[in-house]
Formats: sequence, structure tokens, C-alpha cells
Amino acid sequence: MLKDLLGQAYSAMQHNRRRTAMTMIGMAWGIATVVLLLAYGSGFGRAINTIFASFGAKVIGVFPGRTSQQAGGSKAGTQVKLELDDIDRLVTGVPLITRISPDVSKQASVSANGRSFVFETLGDYPAIQKIRKLTPAEGRFFSDADNNARARVAVLGSEAKTKLFSGEYAIGQSIRLDGVTFTIIGVLDPKMQEGNDNINRLVYIPFTTMGDLKDTRYLDGIWIDYESNEYLKVEQMVRGTLASAHQFQPSDKRAVFIFNSMKQVKQFEIVTTGLQVLLAFIGTLTLGIGGVGLMNIMLVAVTQRTREIGVEKALGAQKKHILTQFMAEAMAITFIGGALGIVLAYAVSLGVGRLTFYSALAKNAEAADIRLIISPTSLVVSTGILIIVGLVSGMLPALRAANLDPIEALRYE
Repeated sequence: MLKDLLGQAYSAMQHNRRRTAMTMIGMAWGIATVVLLLAYGSGFGRAINTIFASFGAKVIGVFPGRTSQQAGGSKAGTQVKLELDDIDRLVTGVPLITRISPDVSKQASVSANGRSFVFETLGDYPAIQKIRKLTPAEGRFFSDADNNARARVAVLGSEAKTKLFSGEYAIGQSIRLDGVTFTIIGVLDPKMQEGNDNINRLVYIPFTTMGDLKDTRYLDGIWIDYESNEYLKVEQMVRGTLASAHQFQPSDKRAVFIFNSMKQVKQFEIVTTGLQVLLAFIGTLTLGIGGVGLMNIMLVAVTQRTREIGVEKALGAQKKHILTQFMAEAMAITFIGGALGIVLAYAVSLGVGRLTFYSALAKNAEAADIRLIISPTSLVVSTGILIIVGLVSGMLPALRAANLDPIEALRYE
């Protein structure tokens, strides 16, 4: 009996091919919209993560400020001066730290090949390469041996290299920083750069060598990275360690300014999640329109086959059999339409490729544009929405058919 009823559902679909095809197209369009909207939301999240990953996600920068609260015998407004000893204090007091580097900067006159520019020059430990995600495109970054030997070596940002040497090979060439000769050992890959940001015009030299250009007793900053997910705890420990050493209140946010990149990452994660929920809701509404079309078509089918239903009940078909017959027809339309919709979504995602996002604001930011990559999670969520819409749309007409009185159905003209 059940096999016969399923066969009748298939025959009904074959008999009304045009109506069935149009309903499938509606469902296909709806599921394709859901999949693509979820893919867009995921692509937005990946783009944001790429932006932060290119600069280091688990990174903390510490910069000196002035106290805004009285602490002990020190009045508010006292200048906090970071020193090299603070590096050892932080390593001891914050065991979650993976790498750490002091940072001293100077606007230096940089000359080579008869060209002269003023570039920001940074003196750091070699650990800054991993902390700030600095990847050499040519040559290498300076090492601990270079730092220990006070080697006069320099690593150029991509734009600094272009301005000084144009298309020439820069490795091994000499430059003068405020009149002091340095040998270029590396050129960095270009970083994402917004507007007048000078990130690709920086010159990196060993921290010890920076003493040839500037007094390095007081630091302009300290850069840290860590492995723990407890980014707030790490920040609290850093502030507490420095507060104890420099006699300021740990709650005094102006004494030292702390840049914690994970705070921004988490804020954008909230925005991304909200966007994905909104897009999923919009997609569900779009798919719901297809579900309304399916419901109408199935109600028409019930009306047209009222006498047929009466005959089936007179021959012994039970309510569950009639229910199964119409639900099978509705779910078949739903799943075939869904499969076509997923194929359409893949075709659109491949055809669209990359959608301009961060590259509209920054140079070298194509990697942070949005790509409609359909993830398994998107497919699972979309399929779940499709099943719910199909069940709801098919259930009401199927229940109406199953509850028809057989005598009234046989009399129906």
C-alpha cells in the first residue's frame, strides 16, 4: 500500500510537470539565496580575521603615558618611563607571554643612491618579526647574533625599498641613517596599508644598534604576544606588573596605554555573528516565499484530487497513507529544488569570485576581500532551514487531504 501511494505521488508530479517545475524553481531560488547569504556572512568573518592575522591577533602593545590618579607619594600627572628592566619584569610577572620586544623609534634621514627621505626607524629585538608578522620578501630579518653584535644591518619595508632603490636589488646595498652606514639584509612583504599609514615605509634595525642613533634608556613601547585565550587576564597582569614597578594604580588607564588586538577581534566577532544571524533570517524569509508557493500548489493538488482521495479511502487507505502520499510529493519537490538551489549557489560563488571589501580602503589588501566560499556549516544550516520550510509547507495540505471525509470526497465534482 505504502509503495503504491508513493508511486501515485510520483505520477502526480509527472502529470503536472510545469506546475512542479515552477515550484521547484521557487524552492531552488530560495535555498540558493540562503546559502549565498550565509557564505557572504562567513566570508565577511574570514576577511576580518585575515586583517587581524596579518598584523598579529594575540598582540599587546604597551606605551608610556602620564598618571591620572595619585598613588602613594606620587601625584597625578607623573610621566611613566618604560625601561629595559621592564622587559625582565614582564617576562617574570606574566608567564603567559610567548615573545617580547622593546621598541624605540626615531624619525631618521635615510639616504641611498642619491635619494634621501625621512622614514620612521624602529629598534627592536628579533622577536618583533614573529610578534608583528613581518615576512621577508627578500633576504632575511636580523637575528639574535646581529643584536648581540650591535650589527649595523637594516630591514626595509616594501615601500621604503621602492623609494630608495626603485626596481634595483637592494640586498647587500648600503644606506645611511642619520649619517650612519647600515647594510640592507632584508626587504619585507607589503602589509595592508590604509591612507597615509607608514607601515610599509618603516626601517627595522637591531635594538642594540639603535643606540648609535638615539638614547635607548627609555622605551617608546613594548610589544608582546602570547598563546593564551585569556586576553583580558594577560592585559591585567601586564598592567599590574608595570603598576607595581612604577608606583601607579593598576586601574589608572592613562599611566600606560595598552593596545590589545584581541579586544578588537572579539568586537568584530560580535558584529560578524549578528550579521550572519541577520542574513540567515533574510534568507529564511526568501525561502519562506518559495514555501508559500509550495503550499498553494499542494492545496490545489488536494482540491483537484478530492475524488481520488475518496476512492483511496473507500478502498481501505488510512489517514497516515494519504498523509504520506502528499508529504512525499511535497518533500520530493523540496529536496529536488534544494539540490538545484545548492548547485546554483556554487555556480554563483565561483562566478562572482572575490568581492571588493578591505581593498577599497587599503593597499595590498586583496587577501582581506570577501570570498563566497560555501562552507559545510552553511550547507548544514541551509539544509535544516529547507527541511523545516518543506515540512511546514507540505504538512498543512497533507493534513487537509488526510482528514477528508470519504463520502463527501466521493460526491465532490
